[in-house]
Amino acid sequence: MSEQANRSSRGVILVIVTIGTFLNPFTGSSINLALPLIGEEFAIDAIMLSWIPAAYLLSSAIFLLPAGMLGDIIGRAKVFSTGTLVYTFASLLAFFSPSASLLLACRFLQGIGGAMLYSTAIAIIADLYPPGERGRAVGINVMAVYGGMTLGPFIGGILTQLFGWRSIFFITVLLGCIVLLYVRRIPPILNENRRETFDYQGAVLSAIALVLFFIGTSRIPNTDAFICILLSGLTFLIFYRVESGKSSPLFPITLISSNRTFSFSNLAALINYSATFAVTFLLSLYLQIVRGMSPATAGSILLIQPFIQMVIAPVAGRLSDRTDTSRLAAIGLFTSSAGLLGLAFLGMDTALSWIVLFLIFLGFGLGLFSTPNTTVVMGSVEKSQYGIASSFLATMRSTGMMLSMGIVMIVFSILLGSTSINPEMSQGFLASMQIIFLVFFVLTILGALISLDKKNPDRRMEA
Repeated sequence: MSEQANRSSRGVILVIVTIGTFLNPFTGSSINLALPLIGEEFAIDAIMLSWIPAAYLLSSAIFLLPAGMLGDIIGRAKVFSTGTLVYTFASLLAFFSPSASLLLACRFLQGIGGAMLYSTAIAIIADLYPPGERGRAVGINVMAVYGGMTLGPFIGGILTQLFGWRSIFFITVLLGCIVLLYVRRIPPILNENRRETFDYQGAVLSAIALVLFFIGTSRIPNTDAFICILLSGLTFLIFYRVESGKSSPLFPITLISSNRTFSFSNLAALINYSATFAVTFLLSLYLQIVRGMSPATAGSILLIQPFIQMVIAPVAGRLSDRTDTSRLAAIGLFTSSAGLLGLAFLGMDTALSWIVLFLIFLGFGLGLFSTPNTTVVMGSVEKSQYGIASSFLATMRSTGMMLSMGIVMIVFSILLGSTSINPEMSQGFLASMQIIFLVFFVLTILGALISLDKKNPDRRMEA
């Protein structure tokens, strides 16, 4: 495809795809600033409040691989366009949600649309750009993700403070409509059929395994939680056996077992997002509830991390075209670990300058990791495998984010129980947050070591 598309048309498509991928992080990071007000309006406890971001992540993790496979059957451009429509419609429903349960349902529906966007975005870019230019294009796309994360806390905080939390979904609807107006610019050639059959067995079994696992983690320390986790493990074993015998499986088992670079890079991504996604969620509650800040002030502080990521991502993309990408990714994770360790020692009156410094470390590390690691993944497979590689990497990202919130739920369940998070619970929340950040620190060190223990891709897809 890269030989048939000139530079100008590729640029237009890159802009369309990048704006589409901007929607997810923007809404997700914005809604974190609104969680205290949502919890107050619907009178929900800490665990239920955690489900507002978690419902989206669970849905996204379930549907990413099926959406990627569907893109290979009916066309990536069609799936991307449909995903934009679903995401926008779910945001409209969320705007009118009268209860927490209906809001959770809308977040789950948003996850389906988000999965369709993420599972095809990187594949479309990789299809358009040759290896020597792919890092820069991926860097621009990653920069948009971080741009959404950067603008989300700041704009979300202001919108929540001035107009209420529902205004966040109103802005998302407007952005989605803009993408829908221009999404037809994606050329029909990107709807090329790459496979004939859909793996229904794999899709159902993987969904059951993920749902059981996440329900189990949210129910710890109750007895039924461990039953759910055990059933999840058994379902995954069945899923593995079923997928191993298929020539065109949902889950790329053969690719993982035969391609060390692909498997280790995806594992590093899983660990990275497991250790970093819940940072904004926790700090939003910390700054507003423990420190008594307004949503707008808290959002202004939280934009520091993704802003640094947004600045570093394209630089890391250019470096990944010229140097050892595995080492870049490892350095990024080691840098992130320094920020997480600092956050583990936050107290009731820690100076804001220290918080800003820790967020700078975290943002620099994440920006340095994501683009090189994505480039390694896409450069380690054949062109015919771009779709499955893109959707699998996105699945690792969403699963990692889901695990990050799962860790939060486990610690909240043990230390806070069914109480709501309010200023009177500041000490208990602070102790929970410190433990969670220490767990995240250990995970990031492990991810950095895994990133070092892999080879660079052989760049086999020279255009």
